[in-house]
Amino acid sequence: MHSPVFKVCMKKESKAILEMLLCAGLWSIAGIFMKLLPWSGFAVAGLRSLVAGLTFAVYMAIRRIPLRLDRRTVLAGILAGSVYICFASANKLTTAANAIVLQFTDPAFLVLYTAILYKKRPRGRDLAVVLAVMGGITLFFFDRLGPSTALGNCVAILSGMLMAGMYLAVQQLEAESRFSAILIGQLFAFLVGLPSVIVTRPLLNLTTVSAVLVLGVFQLGLAYILYVRASEFCPPLACALLGAVEPLLNPLWVLLFDGERPGPFALLGGAVVIGAVTLWCVFGKEEKHAATSPGTPG
Repeated sequence: MHSPVFKVCMKKESKAILEMLLCAGLWSIAGIFMKLLPWSGFAVAGLRSLVAGLTFAVYMAIRRIPLRLDRRTVLAGILAGSVYICFASANKLTTAANAIVLQFTDPAFLVLYTAILYKKRPRGRDLAVVLAVMGGITLFFFDRLGPSTALGNCVAILSGMLMAGMYLAVQQLEAESRFSAILIGQLFAFLVGLPSVIVTRPLLNLTTVSAVLVLGVFQLGLAYILYVRASEFCPPLACALLGAVEPLLNPLWVLLFDGERPGPFALLGGAVVIGAVTLWCVFGKEEKHAATSPGTPG
């Protein structure tokens, strides 16, 4: 029989996985709504983060989560804010498909950072699922990766590198400090994007205001609330791999709103990613189950 503590931990882990999947689902609407904004990448990042920061501040006030400022929290916040800026800029410099698929090189960078910073040799199972996810995502966009600017692709890859760093930095913080880090990230992105907003004076109408509100409240604000909650029980690599749902759902929104149908490579890639992440989660739970189960009498 399992101890009550074990059952509670498993329940919290399952809830965290669901929260991270919902987070990835909200992340996935970025491409379709950013298309509605004829603004520069920095302006999009700044105004989106302004709305997201207000959303985060309201949540923290309601839950009475104190704002904490220290070196590690600020570092995690700057990394998070840099991710927001790079991703929004990449969406303007290259195709949405390129920006998303190249950002989701983050699991590979995460394994690399962990090996370098913590001298921790990655498990074969983790390496296998990272390779499977990367291969699946590549297949998913294989029939859509068209010509694009080198700068946009490089910015998207940089976004993936920074996101991996953000996952690690946030994981080092206490639970309440993680909310502060993300709020700092929203403020950082807003301040960096503010000069572009002042200079370019982005067009404001019902469509653009509605789009930035959806992006700020749901795609960035609520999504990162779910991510912070999930990060307490999901390690960084789990968050990165579960976040791979984003590039799977993005073409679904494109299909629904633009009528663009995924090709056979996309369908195959989706099956590979979903299968790899599902098996990784299942075997991870079985491994914990075996480690915490009482030994059988000899």
